[in-house]
Amino acid sequence: MDIRTKIKSFNIILCILGLLLAVSACGRAETVSGDGFMLYYVANSLTKTESREYELKNQDTEGEINEVISALSTKSEDISYVAPFSFFTLQGVEYNDRRLNLDMDNAYYDMAATTEVLVRACIVKSLVQIDGVDYVSFTVEGEQLYDNSGTPVGLMSADTFINNDGNEINTYELTRVKLYFANEDGDKLIAAFREKYYSTNTPLERFVVDELISGPSGQVPGLYPTINPAAKVASVSTRDGVCYVNLNIDTTLSAGNVSTELSVYSIVNSLAELPDVNKVQILINGEIPSTFSNTYERNLDNVTTLDQ
Repeated sequence: MDIRTKIKSFNIILCILGLLLAVSACGRAETVSGDGFMLYYVANSLTKTESREYELKNQDTEGEINEVISALSTKSEDISYVAPFSFFTLQGVEYNDRRLNLDMDNAYYDMAATTEVLVRACIVKSLVQIDGVDYVSFTVEGEQLYDNSGTPVGLMSADTFINNDGNEINTYELTRVKLYFANEDGDKLIAAFREKYYSTNTPLERFVVDELISGPSGQVPGLYPTINPAAKVASVSTRDGVCYVNLNIDTTLSAGNVSTELSVYSIVNSLAELPDVNKVQILINGEIPSTFSNTYERNLDNVTTLDQ
């Protein structure tokens, strides 16, 4: 049975905040956690997010939602970061079917574009850790939220905002990359666009390889993974037009019925779509396999479309 919660009154939100303040006394959101739950805040510089460990006190989904919202609304005595809900007024919360919608007042649109993305990232990344919350959406005065480019902002999940490896994340940027996945037979590549926010701490080349390993999103039917999901990116760097990709793999590079050659060209063709990449060198566990070329260039002979 779906759980449905609606908080339409700002007075209710104030009560929730008051309860949290009574518990935390000094308004600090930091505490020791044994389950790895993190709250995300906007750094005072407004250029990145910062995370703090947090121990949830509630044990049901609705209670945890209210608790996290309250924590992210509470001003901390630590001036190095800012609570994301402090930039506007939260007017309503609606939870249904593992989806959470937050309705803001018009002050939401007063934030600079870079700050808005950071605020959105903090809220979403914090809330989707709750068991029972898979997606978060935003509305403003009950209307669809649009980003700085005028694009509607829909449901956001844990995969919407791509992190760097550290705890601090620089400004998020929206990027659109072309990735090459396999067809059902595993003998051809199919190009598909993917649009996501990613941290500018992460090289775009690394983002492309990580997304290939993650596989097709499922939004476009007929696409299949090309890279072994157990592969780990050791390093990705580009020098003089050559992108060097070092993967750690215990078994094979390819996934499913895809050949090693097609897996290689899924990486090469995807990276070659980037303006600074002309050639790609792939290393496995720090070495170039004897069956691999030193460098590869784009090869579209193995590319087909979903219509064929």
